[in-house]
Amino acid sequence: SFEEDFKFMTETLGYDGVELFRKGRFRPATFWKKDRVELVCPAQHKDRTMLTTFRLNDCDESDSQDNWHVLNCHLQAGKQGGRRVRQIFEGVTTAYKTAKKLKEETPEDMKLIVCGDFNGGSECGAVELVEKGMVDQDFIEDGEQVSSKAKKLPLSAPLNDAIDMDREDDNPVPSTLVVPELISIMIDQGNIETAYMEPQFSQQVLDRLTRIYKRFAKDSPGMQMTKADVEDWLTLINGRVGRGTEFRNAAKYMGWKEPPTDPDEKKEDRPPIVIPDDGVLTFSDFVAVYLDELRQGKFWGIAWDLAKLDEPLDVDEVFQSRYDRMYCSASLQPTVVLD
Repeated sequence: SFEEDFKFMTETLGYDGVELFRKGRFRPATFWKKDRVELVCPAQHKDRTMLTTFRLNDCDESDSQDNWHVLNCHLQAGKQGGRRVRQIFEGVTTAYKTAKKLKEETPEDMKLIVCGDFNGGSECGAVELVEKGMVDQDFIEDGEQVSSKAKKLPLSAPLNDAIDMDREDDNPVPSTLVVPELISIMIDQGNIETAYMEPQFSQQVLDRLTRIYKRFAKDSPGMQMTKADVEDWLTLINGRVGRGTEFRNAAKYMGWKEPPTDPDEKKEDRPPIVIPDDGVLTFSDFVAVYLDELRQGKFWGIAWDLAKLDEPLDVDEVFQSRYDRMYCSASLQPTVVLD
């Protein structure tokens, strides 16, 4: 559980305040020490961003400009450059509107920290928006516009890269993602444009998926994966049935349909996703489950599954990038960066 995994934050480091993003499966959390700061207003949960606004406990409460705004994010992965731009723009705009609501004299110069997983390197539109202060319709990411018109942050100046400010050496900023390079061996490179825009698996991945499928379906009628076979597969890769996008997509391919819902109904009150008793997962649907993962950029998740299923990929190269980032507004100056 979240509480068990992060209890060291309270028990060891003394962070007794926490706000956990309440939407979706990828949930950033912001921790603070209550004897140092207090929340000025309730946290605001947007599209994969969460804004918390604080005030130092020892500051003059009449000084409205002494609020600190922290935008914690986990932006959408995969070929979703436009959505990542919208997520950051919405989050920073929410911070600006909050500063105005709190009657800060110059909300465009608010104390703002933007941090988290951008799910993209320096080439992505979200980073361009933060570092340049704007992005327009001419910016292309993954072969597509990230915005149909110019978007400009409501700030007096672009945000500064807190990790790369005033560095005393010429060494590159450390990568936050150092992983096996999988794209060249996982994606069919036959047609470069298709490989990029609508990727398909390479033959070596398809061969592995074929062997895995046959192993699970070998004792079932018609050599198709039944509910029991699918549950065995999901338990191996995810620890249990009921978690992961592989489970959700497999259930849909096997015939599960989401029942009509009342818009006022709470998510936790909705019927759970289940694998139909008489459903089967064909080989093409089994591959489709993993293609869904591939097109969301979950290369390393697929590699994990293959290795867990005794079909590891032969990887020689390493991929490095900086997806996790921290920015601050011009009104803030970092004093130290700990790596």
